[in-house]
Amino acid sequence: MQNKHHVTDIAGLLAIQEKLEEETFIASHLDEEIATAKKNLAANEESMLQAAQALSKKRQSVFIDFERELTGLLVQLGMPDAKLELSHQKKDPSINGIDDIELHFSANKGVSPAPLNKVASGGEFSRLMFCLKYVIANKTALPTMVFDEIDAGISGEIALQMGKMMQKMALGHQVITISHLPQIAAKGKAHFFVYKENELDRSISKVRQLNDQERIKEIAKMIGGDNPSDNAFKSAKELVLS
Repeated sequence: MQNKHHVTDIAGLLAIQEKLEEETFIASHLDEEIATAKKNLAANEESMLQAAQALSKKRQSVFIDFERELTGLLVQLGMPDAKLELSHQKKDPSINGIDDIELHFSANKGVSPAPLNKVASGGEFSRLMFCLKYVIANKTALPTMVFDEIDAGISGEIALQMGKMMQKMALGHQVITISHLPQIAAKGKAHFFVYKENELDRSISKVRQLNDQERIKEIAKMIGGDNPSDNAFKSAKELVLS
């Protein structure tokens, strides 16, 4: 028996016996195992659906306030006729619940809201995404918010308003912004300059923090190009001090 089962002692045979007895027991009670599994599955599905329905109800309860808050922020960013609607449909349960939620948007009076990816221009999309992050920032414990050229397609007074909103966000979060707009760059408490150095066989990206004078110079360049005028320097100082 030891040779047949490739073991060296009685203890090995007993271990094989125990394993075979377990397999035989499971096989002979398979119907019971299946019935128990089905019962557990049904109970878990019921618990999951209850949790999903509670989550769905809670989500829908904030739709109106969420739409109103986003619309108000878009008005501040120069879109007085902006309109937002949250489209809601039920779906099969998934890791994210039973809700299929889509944001519908219109920037123009008299135009019905439609899916965001079909109607929003680059500048409108940037402003809307910023407003979404602005709202979410006040409701989550995110330590750091990163905006990578989220101000694309905007300028002037709208950029100033966005900069002020970023300053407000920075009261509760660390805000890191990558921008080419002087109105945005001037609102930060620290200004880092990103540049490239060309060596023999490659370019290396580097970052250094600017002092007050260097900062004004770089903002003046954003306004007037590589050789900024006195007016550009004056405007840069006004932006930093405002």
